[in-house]
Amino acid sequence: MYIVRFCFEAGAPVTAEAQEGVNLLELAQRHNVAIDAPCSGNGACGKCRVKVLEGAVRSEKNRHITQEEYDQGWRLACASTVCGDADILVPDIASAYRSRMKVADLSSREEVEIFEKVVADIQEAGIEWKNSFSLLDLTLSEPTLDDTMPDNERLLRAVRVATGYSTSNIHMNYSALKKLPDSLRANGFQVQCVLEKDHERLIIHDVIPAGERATIAGMVVDIGTTTVSALMVDLETGKILAKASTGNGQIRYGADVINRIIESTRTGGRVRLQKAIIDETLLPLLQGLCHEARIPYDGVYRICVAGNTTMNHLLIGVNADPIRKEPYIPAFFETRSVRAIDLGIDVSSNAKILMAPNVGSYVGGDITAGTLASGIWHRPELSLFIDLGTNGELVFGNEDFLMTCACSAGPAFEGGDISCGMRATDGAVEACAIDPETMEPTLSIVGPAGVKPVGICGSGIIDIICQLFLCGIINAKGSFVREGRRICRDVHGTARYVLAFREESGTGREVSINEVDIDNFIRAKGAIFSGIRSMLTALDMDISVVENVYVAGGIGSGINMKNAVTIGMLPDIPLEKYHYIGNSSLSGAYAMILSDAAAKKVVELSKNMTYMELSTHPHYMEEFVAACFLPHTDATLFPSVEAARKG
Repeated sequence: MYIVRFCFEAGAPVTAEAQEGVNLLELAQRHNVAIDAPCSGNGACGKCRVKVLEGAVRSEKNRHITQEEYDQGWRLACASTVCGDADILVPDIASAYRSRMKVADLSSREEVEIFEKVVADIQEAGIEWKNSFSLLDLTLSEPTLDDTMPDNERLLRAVRVATGYSTSNIHMNYSALKKLPDSLRANGFQVQCVLEKDHERLIIHDVIPAGERATIAGMVVDIGTTTVSALMVDLETGKILAKASTGNGQIRYGADVINRIIESTRTGGRVRLQKAIIDETLLPLLQGLCHEARIPYDGVYRICVAGNTTMNHLLIGVNADPIRKEPYIPAFFETRSVRAIDLGIDVSSNAKILMAPNVGSYVGGDITAGTLASGIWHRPELSLFIDLGTNGELVFGNEDFLMTCACSAGPAFEGGDISCGMRATDGAVEACAIDPETMEPTLSIVGPAGVKPVGICGSGIIDIICQLFLCGIINAKGSFVREGRRICRDVHGTARYVLAFREESGTGREVSINEVDIDNFIRAKGAIFSGIRSMLTALDMDISVVENVYVAGGIGSGINMKNAVTIGMLPDIPLEKYHYIGNSSLSGAYAMILSDAAAKKVVELSKNMTYMELSTHPHYMEEFVAACFLPHTDATLFPSVEAARKG
């Protein structure tokens, strides 16, 4: 048995015991060491770089590690096995997705306005903004020798008088009963009851002494493949009490849902993935939210979750493998049977988990909740809703119909499949302009002033490819056609554009984008545009009918829409028709937890959506191939791009 210590640039090391031949990445995963592995450890992405500080591991040099880096001790964790005691450095960039995601400030006016607009839009559509929870103040008569009624009957009688419900229809939860004697006597039999109307029943969830701060709180969660965002809200007032965001702990098992599903089929895989999302992700979020909002865990009485179909299955521990196999059948679209206690989430003991319903194998609750937030379902004009995250999902329609599909764009929008790609953490290039004469870049970098670049996030990739194309540095196929100081070639002749040389970067490694990266991203953007075209063609329509495009998702906030049109990712329509609507999955789930009518509407929308499986669509592959150029093989679809290039 050997001792392997995983060391970090900040924080205490993690010590693991391992037998000879154990894979280093798998060892790290078993001990909750966050090493980014978008390709799920098959050696394709080159992101799981670690450095051997002491001792040795058995590892062959590969294309992702230069000879100089190999001599310095750099290895790919997925391609290394234990052969003795070793100290392994896990660089900060490998675990940045867990600790330094970009998080919008709760006081951000832009974000507040987005939530306010969603609320106003839903109310304008006639949806009642009311939920089944309420707080009831009661003053009970104190018992005497002449009045020996037990505490529970005394409370039930008072609730009956105050609400009009018959005693037989009032149910007190066990957790409330346990607190009842102490709560009644803490403040002279003056209490606050947390009530929930459940059809014909009235449920007493909690009994709190009068004078104590009582908040009926709910937790709203958007479970993305890469990022998990959450809110703590007051169920009575709708006020957002706290907001937090972190990386999905499952990401070390793969950047996309297919790799996650494959991992879940391995021995113990389903349990590992469930622990990663609950123990490592949701519980720390809950702890942080409760601390920020200054409420106890048992003051959270409902949780609303919006996630894609795979994330929903993995969250509750249901076999997701049939999702990836023809005929692509999920275990459920809708479920109302899950409670927080079933998943080991320590909130109010009877708190239910409200899950936004799925529509298909690759269109889940994040899209149904997002569709509610977009408002396209109650407007007469034809609109397109696009959610850009680890993958791309589309909804097209109006008040009369809704059609939806998912595009197999892969993780490129989150920096996956890109040699220097990363998520939008400190050091990520998020925007870029290139001088057409000198070919020198001007970079906008995530983080504090003076931070050096260490990689490229999704919005930065769009800008860079757009600028390279407009400057004539690459052609429509993504191949380099100009030479200069910033254009270098490897021993195989593959060209790359260097955004930051070694001495200019924050890691001592150059930050660049090569022809393989560009090809990967062209295929990703091609999947989005071909998905749009395929849906419209199936309805015998074209892009000219689209009146509005609502763009949501983490990458959407930083996208330069004009540049996204230039590379052929989005339709060439007037830019004023594009609207960024933030994290629509989170805002839709926020509406669901605060409005029972909104939650009911999301279920209705899910049942009325027509799900289109692109993989079986007869003309999708033709559309996809045509879209794998900059901007497209059909120049007439992008007249403004042609005009810009000629200008």
